[in-house]
Amino acid sequence: FRGRNDDSEDTELRFVTCQSLWNQIKLETEQIQEDLNKQLLDNLVSFLSRSLSEFQEKTTEWTCRMKFREIPTAALVLGVNVTDHDLTFRGLADVLQDNVTPYIALLEAKDCSGIKNLMQKLMGQLMNCDIDVDLLEDEDSVQVSQNRIRCSMSSLISWYESVTKKTDSETPSKKRNSSSRHWQSPPVVVIFKDMESFSTKVLQDFIVISSQHIHELPLVLIFGIATSPMIIHRLLPHSVSSLLCIELFQSLSCKEHLSTIIDKLLLTSQFPFKLGEKVLQVLINIFLYHDFSVQNFIKGFQLCIVEHFYSQPLSVLCCQLVDVKKRVYSLSHDQCENIRRLPSFRRYVEKQESGKQVALLTNDSFLKEETEKLLEDLHVYHENYVSILRCLHVFTSSLPKYPLGKQIRELHCACLENRVWETEEYESSLQLARMLNKTDLVTMLQQCVEILTSSSGKEFDKTVEKLKEFLTQFQNLGGEASQEQDVSVSSQMELQKKTDLYHLQKTLLELKESRRSKKLTKFEMLRFEVVDYVDSLVRKYLVPADDRTLHEIAYFNAAAVLRGHLNAAPRTALHTALNNPHWYLKNQALKCDGGGISNKAPDICIVYKLHLECGRLINLVDWLEAFSTVVMAAEEPNADAASSDQVDDIIHARFIRAVSELELLGFIKPSKQKTDHVARLTWGGC
Repeated sequence: FRGRNDDSEDTELRFVTCQSLWNQIKLETEQIQEDLNKQLLDNLVSFLSRSLSEFQEKTTEWTCRMKFREIPTAALVLGVNVTDHDLTFRGLADVLQDNVTPYIALLEAKDCSGIKNLMQKLMGQLMNCDIDVDLLEDEDSVQVSQNRIRCSMSSLISWYESVTKKTDSETPSKKRNSSSRHWQSPPVVVIFKDMESFSTKVLQDFIVISSQHIHELPLVLIFGIATSPMIIHRLLPHSVSSLLCIELFQSLSCKEHLSTIIDKLLLTSQFPFKLGEKVLQVLINIFLYHDFSVQNFIKGFQLCIVEHFYSQPLSVLCCQLVDVKKRVYSLSHDQCENIRRLPSFRRYVEKQESGKQVALLTNDSFLKEETEKLLEDLHVYHENYVSILRCLHVFTSSLPKYPLGKQIRELHCACLENRVWETEEYESSLQLARMLNKTDLVTMLQQCVEILTSSSGKEFDKTVEKLKEFLTQFQNLGGEASQEQDVSVSSQMELQKKTDLYHLQKTLLELKESRRSKKLTKFEMLRFEVVDYVDSLVRKYLVPADDRTLHEIAYFNAAAVLRGHLNAAPRTALHTALNNPHWYLKNQALKCDGGGISNKAPDICIVYKLHLECGRLINLVDWLEAFSTVVMAAEEPNADAASSDQVDDIIHARFIRAVSELELLGFIKPSKQKTDHVARLTWGGC
């Protein structure tokens, strides 16, 4: 785990710290996802419970279903973030197996090209055995053996009846243990993970066959839907969809899921590692404009952690506050020099008096003491930053048009990017906040008091007292604010009607001018005082992280490196690999200076570099001669003619294979103009 720019002796400690941090974050993300999916999974379990109780008790509703041959079906709308669906389905299968039924099959369209393949997969998962479809001639003609079974609904029903009878005939103690986890006569749950990808005919055949046996087999279907529930009616005609008793379930929006992940992982002092503004923006942009995948966002976050600990020699100090002192005082002289090279530390030294500057630059012991204080200050900054950011979000999220964004992640990015109080959006937010009515202001202040009271920051006692004082003053105003409150409500309603920034700013200026001409009421004065106080908190605590000393230790800001990892450039990578194989293979024998061609390089690399020197059409004979010259450059001439002919045949075969590989990669194609030529397809540098 040795980094790029150091030969330090603490690489093992950095690796252990990185691994420990990621394990903590992984556990936290798993818990977050479990909590977010809990309501959805509970609703599905409740749905299955109702369906099973109706089957077991043979209620009037189930009798009606049997009459109309309806299959209980859950339409689970998960959204377009398909890469996240596997995690949801795994969680669903685990919950059902623990609480409902052991008989669960998860089917994917790629494995179910026909009804036989579907039945094979279904019965294979349920019975946990191998079924050879290639040996099947038709559904009802295959004999049962130890490892092979008939792929038909009747055999599935026979198997289910035998299994449930076996369970019923168990000893009372075993039956009692099994019933504590699973229901009596548990349903068979079939989950179609990607319904849109299934063949219409396969779905229709399976539903029609299953509906004919619903009175014998408690079958429940779950459709995983990425787009819209209407896809069911587009894929299935009415005669088939009428055989399904469908209930709709909606998962949490992937954007809300992402906001929760950012809130729990980044907007907390629990984890010392932080993302810089540009890095966070790269991950969010990939999420919003590429795949909507929360799992890929988490993988990108993991990549940032690994890259930070790999490339930053001082990342060993990116740890919990309790471990900082021990690690700071164990720093070597070289690591102290690394601290002195940090840009933020240089700025800090320049602001100190001359005597302290000399001590910081020459005395390692004094530097370690100061580093410990600075890292503690950085930790306190994180605690205070998160609390005040949440308070500011309480105000900005309730304003019309959301000048600073509706989501807290947007506000967080704005605060990381620069001094947020110097932006036009912040000024617009303050102007809008100065027109809030009493009810809204009181609600916001109460929320801020709750946030700061529950905060781990120790500097907010006076702040909480001040906010409570504002609340008391608003209560004492009583009826004096009612008239002004009505005016504020009408002003807000008018602002809500403005659809563009120009008219919004125009209205704000008109209101500002109108207020100058009249005397401020007690309510208005108090409202201005509240907004100004919140503004002072923002200016004090929401300073960008880049302005904090030693922020490089905790913050990962290499957006270009991350973008290079996540935004693939296959042509550039391919050109680099073929033109300079030493870049990837790290073999000194392949290193060439001045654009030469090494005869030690792989054949395809030699052929590729030779083809770069050619025009639109390449003569294969000339190309072969050039290839042979390069390959034979280091070999001694052989007098034996037979042996020479054999060598030529081998070189010819190697050349043909290399050219074929180059054609497969799309660099050349056969030419119809000249049979002994190939056409070059790529031009320009990468």
